[in-house]
Amino acid sequence: MKLDMTKQEEIKRSLGEKAATFVESGMLVGLGSGTTATHFIDSLIKRYQEGLKITAVSSSISSLERARSGKIPVVDMKEVSEIDLTVDGADEVDSKNRMIKGGGGALTREKIIASSSKKMIVIIDESKLVKVLGCFGLPLEILPFGYLATIQKIQKLGYTGNLRKKENAPYITDNGNYIFDIHVPDAFPHPEKDHQQIINIPGVIETGFFFNLPSAILVGYLNGKIAFR
Repeated sequence: MKLDMTKQEEIKRSLGEKAATFVESGMLVGLGSGTTATHFIDSLIKRYQEGLKITAVSSSISSLERARSGKIPVVDMKEVSEIDLTVDGADEVDSKNRMIKGGGGALTREKIIASSSKKMIVIIDESKLVKVLGCFGLPLEILPFGYLATIQKIQKLGYTGNLRKKENAPYITDNGNYIFDIHVPDAFPHPEKDHQQIINIPGVIETGFFFNLPSAILVGYLNGKIAFR
């Protein structure tokens, strides 16, 4: 389902505001990446300025800088072993709450933060709900060293796509790596199997598949309703 961009932004803003209400004083909060997560950070800044006592850790440099601009105290993930609550978006979510993430290129850091969290709230608009994962594409974070050999191994397994570019050069993640976006196949009815095949390739750091996380999915609908599922 395609949503009007203006309406989609309204839904994202409402989702960010709603998710921020679940943050309690004393929490270490994990900040996700992308536009929906940005609305959450903005709402969190407002609550912090109203007296909420929190500390934050982020999956991306841009989200970290946004939190800092609102004076939220931040810590380096190097100093963290467990996070109270993480809020992030997703590119696709299926009926089993399996997800594809990585549209913003921060998938490895997002997965580390998500897996280190006691609880995770994923905020999405209804257009991200899918029957089968894959339409969005599947991002992979890969090492620059030997990347052509890595891509060839990916292709030999039957996956094809493109190296993500920015201004005619390879897109560089916050970890200093590349992103390879799989577009064929365009559906993953058994994503756990695909993940296992791909992650076993030397040079592949992480896939955009997210499984078995302590997550609740907060969905914003076109009719204005926001609900967990």
